[in-house]
Order: sequence, then C-alpha cells, then structure tokens
Amino acid sequence: MDELTPFRIDVPQADLDDLRDRLARTRWPDELPGAGWDYGIPLEYTKELAGYWRTGYDWRVHEARLNGFGQFTTTIDGQRIHFLHIRSASSGALPLIVTHGWPGSVVEFMEIIGPLTDPLAFGGSPDDAFDLVIPSIPGYGFSGPTTDRGWDVRRVARAWASLMARLGYQRYGAQGGDWGAIISRELGLADPEHVAGVHLNMLITRPPDDLGELTEEESRRLGRSRQFRNTGSGYNMIQATRPQTLAYGLTDSPAGQLAWITEKFYEWTDGGLPHEAVDRDQLLTNVTLYWLTGTAGSSARLYYETRQARAWNPAARSDVPTGVAVFPREIAPAIRRFAEPADNITHWSEFDRGGHFAAMEVPDLLVGDVREFFRPLR
Repeated sequence: MDELTPFRIDVPQADLDDLRDRLARTRWPDELPGAGWDYGIPLEYTKELAGYWRTGYDWRVHEARLNGFGQFTTTIDGQRIHFLHIRSASSGALPLIVTHGWPGSVVEFMEIIGPLTDPLAFGGSPDDAFDLVIPSIPGYGFSGPTTDRGWDVRRVARAWASLMARLGYQRYGAQGGDWGAIISRELGLADPEHVAGVHLNMLITRPPDDLGELTEEESRRLGRSRQFRNTGSGYNMIQATRPQTLAYGLTDSPAGQLAWITEKFYEWTDGGLPHEAVDRDQLLTNVTLYWLTGTAGSSARLYYETRQARAWNPAARSDVPTGVAVFPREIAPAIRRFAEPADNITHWSEFDRGGHFAAMEVPDLLVGDVREFFRPLR
C-alpha cells in the first residue's frame, strides 16, 4: 500500500470531443439588460470564454506541459493521492509541500515550480532551492473522487504528513493559500516535529471580542471580510450543505462548470476581468481539469466534511514558525495582531498588488516571499 506509482495524464480524445460538443450545444440563460457582474458572471463574457475554450484552447499543449513534471499516485488512508514531485538539482534543497485550494488545482503552481526548484536559472541563489511536492487534495483532480466520508482538513493534513514520510522527508516546509493555507497550518499542528515552517498567502484570523482601537487599514480589512461573508460566500454555503445537488449541473454542463469557477477569478483577483488577472489558458486548464475528472461534487465535499466535523479552528495555537504574505485583493486580508495569539508569526509581508490566486497572479512576489521566509529555517 506504500507504493508510489508513476502517473501520466492521457485524456481520451473522445472526452475532448465530447467537451467541445457539449459547449457547442450549450443552453444559455437569459440576462437582465445592463446587469454587468451584479447578478454573477455576465452572459456575453461567459459565451466568449466558452467559445475560445471550444475552438481556440488546446488541452494537449497543457497536458504535455503537466506531463513534463514528475507525477505519481499513492494510496493513503484508503484514498488515491495524486501529486507532482520535482526534485531540485541543488544538494541542500529544502522539501516543501505546496497545497492548492478551491477552485484551484495543481495547475495553479505551474509558474512557480521552476523558480523554486531551480532558482539559479531564474536569477536567484541555489541556496534557496526547494524539492517540491504538490499534491491534489482528496476529491480534486486526479486525487478524486473521494470514496468515503470524513475527508476534512485535519484528515488531509494527516495524509500529507504520511506522504512526506513515505517520500523520506524528515524535515520539510509547507505552503498554501485558500484550503491549502488551512491544510498547511493543520499540517504544522499535526506534524510539528517534522514541519520546519509554514508559509501562508491566506490566513483567516478570529477577531477578539474586544477589537481595541482599529487603524484605518484594519477597518478596511474587516470591512472587506464582512463584505465577503455578506455578498460573496454563497458558493461556500451551497458546497458546505448541498454538494451533491450542485454536482449534477456542474458535472453535466461544461458552461456551468466554467461559470462557477471563473466568477471567482473576477471577484478574488487584482486585475480586471479574469483573463486579464491571470493567463487565460492557465485558467482554462484549471477548469478543464475539474471537467475531465468529474470532480465538481467531490471537491465541494471538502466544505461539507470540514463543516460537519468542525475540523478547523483558527484559534488553535500553532508554535511552528509561520510566515504570512498579505495581498491586497485577498478575500479576507489578515490582520497581524489578530493572528499573533494563535500563530508563531516570524515573517509578515504586505504587498501592493495581487489577490487570492497569488501563484497565478503574482508568481514573482510569492516566490520571493517563500524564499525569504524559509531562508533562516534551512
């Protein structure tokens, strides 16, 4: 059961033909005149992106690029786990497990793999090299679907600790955003004797009962968090309560899957329209991965399982060295003095550009901050 099996993506052509056929036969909804983004992703924008997905986007190009990285599967706690494993040529490379979130995937990290594993080739120092382990969360992509209940964030973190031990890594770092941030923090709690440090580009903090005197920036961040809860978190409640019902529409309609994911790249990024904030083909590769693996429902189950188990407690004290990169368009920008009671903050960076999908939006900033945080921990 501890076997590591080499893995290669090879999507049947019939599946790609079916995708194009379904896109060509999309039954489009109506839309109110002049609605813009007020009611969700606009009809015309979705039609244009779907048209490019059908006639201009080439999955095979991106499949080949993904296959250029070492990929493996293994079974942990009864679940198939897919992961990328890229070893650095530098002898002193620090192992680093990097975890995506929703609606992301391993595709998020395509632009940071090279700079992190081979910094010398990207104008950096070989002393900053990492061996990367980039798993697909159970239920996501080629780690999906899940086949039993209970895959909450704590169980995923325990699986990651088993994976790193299976790979022979006795000391390693963890990095992530979105669910990846929560899982990485839980990994530090679950395996503190082996985790050298945790770097997060999203940290959800629990405000104290007595907020004290807020700075202008703290007020702005609390306001953004409230706005997200009030007007932007509907997807969360649906996925946390009725993931199966949602799955029928998203698994049957590629246009539905496209709209469900792409809307978040408008709301959570720092750069205009989704295709302007991130590379259009990278965005569509991410969406295509959800579509081809049929994991709309099983990826959403992470919300349900974590909610049911009450498995996430941001106030649980972590003594593992923690670094935080704060990007201005994050859905809930972290506030340092709210974070310090629960986390051993040893590094804190504030940036003037970037949003929720930092590895796709501002890979240069994220890479630089990861290098800086782990430098004294090697």
